[in-house]
Amino acid sequence: MSFIESEERRELRKVVGELGKKYGYKWFNQQARTGGHTTELWLEAGKLGFLGVNLPEQYGGGGGGMADLSIVLEELGAAGCPLLMMVVSPSICGTVISRFGTDEQKQHWLPGLADGTTIMAFAITEPDAGSNSHQITTTARRTEDGWSLTGRKVFISGLDVAKAILVVGRTEDAKTGKLKPALFIVPIDAPGVEFRQIEMDLISPDKQYALFLDDVQLPREALVGSEDAALMQLFAGLNPERIMASAFAIGIGRHALDKATAYVKERQVWKAPIGAHQGLAHPLAQIKIELELARLMMQKAAALYDAGEDLAAGETANMAKYAAGEVAVRATDQAVQSLGGNGMTVEYGVASLVAAARATRIAPVSREMILNFVAQHSLGLPKSY
Repeated sequence: MSFIESEERRELRKVVGELGKKYGYKWFNQQARTGGHTTELWLEAGKLGFLGVNLPEQYGGGGGGMADLSIVLEELGAAGCPLLMMVVSPSICGTVISRFGTDEQKQHWLPGLADGTTIMAFAITEPDAGSNSHQITTTARRTEDGWSLTGRKVFISGLDVAKAILVVGRTEDAKTGKLKPALFIVPIDAPGVEFRQIEMDLISPDKQYALFLDDVQLPREALVGSEDAALMQLFAGLNPERIMASAFAIGIGRHALDKATAYVKERQVWKAPIGAHQGLAHPLAQIKIELELARLMMQKAAALYDAGEDLAAGETANMAKYAAGEVAVRATDQAVQSLGGNGMTVEYGVASLVAAARATRIAPVSREMILNFVAQHSLGLPKSY
């Protein structure tokens, strides 16, 4: 890992930033408030090769890695257009299929994930299991022709725009009779698949859903990878998820900081711009430092993951996600405080960022579960849960 980005990555930042500014936060916020979608931006980003920058070239991708994809999401977020489904579709789903899928699965799904014409959702969270993935009850039963999948999932993003869902279920081990994780690709229009929108107090174009799987009949080839290695395959997708969630949070934090900084440079109440006062300057300077630190950990996690160091990437990806979520919350809160009353108006578009930033401390893994992970795996402390 170099602290000097390559010319290609600097250019990637530049052109993605220009694309994000072409649409901007006002457009993004309008889509969210009117029930619209970010399809126009999504498809343009796909056409330009940004969405699939991490996927293999032979399937229409850019042949890069998570470091490249995280740049795309960070810069779009910094421009005011944080595309949540980037955390899911090319990152989790694209990575899992490209690493563990069959040739047929790769040929069928990866080109669409790369150019944006196909969006794939990811379903792991359940009403009763919560953060405890070992308690997942969505079960796949063998049939003569393949599998029958039954279960419930909650807080699943993007089902209204997805063509398929990568579902985390469990199958019965023929030797022990115990249930073990397994990954299945489920078409959104398969009989037995239903979903219902969950009303959220979030101003976002990306909706959340409860997913119901009722005896969904799947062919044998719906299974991704090996049954025996499904847990490893699952975490191969969750590490990119954490890296991209970090990019999502850092992008929001940068956007909020830019708005606050621009405002306090110009806003004058007494004889000087209010940004000259340490009561505003110091908190903004702290946020700048913390954003840079979070980005460094995200870049380390991405570099380790792209180098095939899955175990080390797991630790750093969790740390990056923790740091990014914390500073995103601080950045949006301080942006509102810096703008005063204007920070609460629709015109300035700052207060609407607060809930989105707050969500990054909860999802896709809560700060408390990250602290549990670091305490147990990094410090060697006894398991607390």
